[in-house]
Amino acid sequence: MTSIVKTVVATGATSGLGFEAIKQLLGQQQPYKFILGARDVATTQAAYSKVEFDKNQHSVAVLPLELSDLKGVKSFAAQVLGRLGQAEKIDYLMLNAATAYGAEQPGVGSKWCQSYVINHLSQHYLTHLLRAKLVASSSRIVFVSSGAIRMVKDPSTLDTDLKPGSSVTPHTIYADTKLTALLGTHWWRRELADSGCTVVAVSPGLIPGTGLSRGMNVTMPPEMLKDAKSVAEGASSILAAFTRTDFPDDPDRIFLTSWGEWWGREEIAVSLDRALQDKWSPSKEEIEREAGIGA
Repeated sequence: MTSIVKTVVATGATSGLGFEAIKQLLGQQQPYKFILGARDVATTQAAYSKVEFDKNQHSVAVLPLELSDLKGVKSFAAQVLGRLGQAEKIDYLMLNAATAYGAEQPGVGSKWCQSYVINHLSQHYLTHLLRAKLVASSSRIVFVSSGAIRMVKDPSTLDTDLKPGSSVTPHTIYADTKLTALLGTHWWRRELADSGCTVVAVSPGLIPGTGLSRGMNVTMPPEMLKDAKSVAEGASSILAAFTRTDFPDDPDRIFLTSWGEWWGREEIAVSLDRALQDKWSPSKEEIEREAGIGA
């Protein structure tokens, strides 16, 4: 019996963990249709052309996506929906894109620094733009998070940390933006609670091999590196969030760790404030108004 093709729309799948996750899925018998956003389409297409997979089973389409530009995000979403048409579903939306630079540059069409726009705002906006299709598809939405969220002790500093020119270090900005993204993940979980969609946050663990830490200019101590995982292991952790169904009774416990456990409320306490979730989860209209994006 032929399996029904599952469609995956993904950001952050051009290299590192995201690329490895897609590569692992391409090795499965389950047929997949991938629609991937990439800043450099040609380079990404060339990378996937080197991956051996059954082209009768799987397909990979790469579309232009510059996550620092909110207008470009809207264009990408329109292209995704155009490719799918009315009948096809989005089975999985994987939001994995991340950068680890400081607060030097603003995002295009935003008052916030580029890392915030890429790591949270643009992917939050993309979810808004795809919302109707996600609901119609009863999609699973996987936000790739990080244990770095525990570094943020006082969320009131986000307002100043995430402004361009704040001089806050990349290490702190990364934790800040991962926290805002987790706040947004909780917001989407609440927003889509009765829609048939499943919303999951997942940490791939500490993965030095991705190169993400280059922008942080941080030397990791040996005691941290003993818990480090390979890129392949980290990608497998992400893919676990595609299939896990053993969700805790507490609906706020949506954070899946790299060792396969659902974090308790105490570990994610900083992200459970609903007022903060609302604050850092602007509506589609608010985002478009600020970025000057027309209908």
